[in-house]
Amino acid sequence: MTINLDQLDEETKKKFQNLTQLGQSLELLTQQKLQIDSTIRETEIALEELEKANPDTVVYKQIGGILVKSERNKLLDEKKSDKETLNMRSNTLAQKIERTKSTFENMQKSLQADLQNQ
Repeated sequence: MTINLDQLDEETKKKFQNLTQLGQSLELLTQQKLQIDSTIRETEIALEELEKANPDTVVYKQIGGILVKSERNKLLDEKKSDKETLNMRSNTLAQKIERTKSTFENMQKSLQADLQNQ
């Protein structure tokens, strides 16, 4: 079913535009969550490797495009902190995605009802 926006009243056009924008927001939020979840997995791998290493092992961390010598325990603490922050962001995004999905579904039902009544 194709929708000709020219045949719709202004209120229905506005609802359709809002639904489209909300769908785009939902897609963007989902992409952001996937990126953060990927970074969490990378951080977990780095943590595993750091935990396997001896405390006196020479380790490096990346700052921009260069590697800088660091202490294992200090880097381990940094990575744990990074993981916590990333997990909080991921959880927040998951909540936003759920709220946005719910709003999207409600708007979609409302728009469908409007279109059936025209």
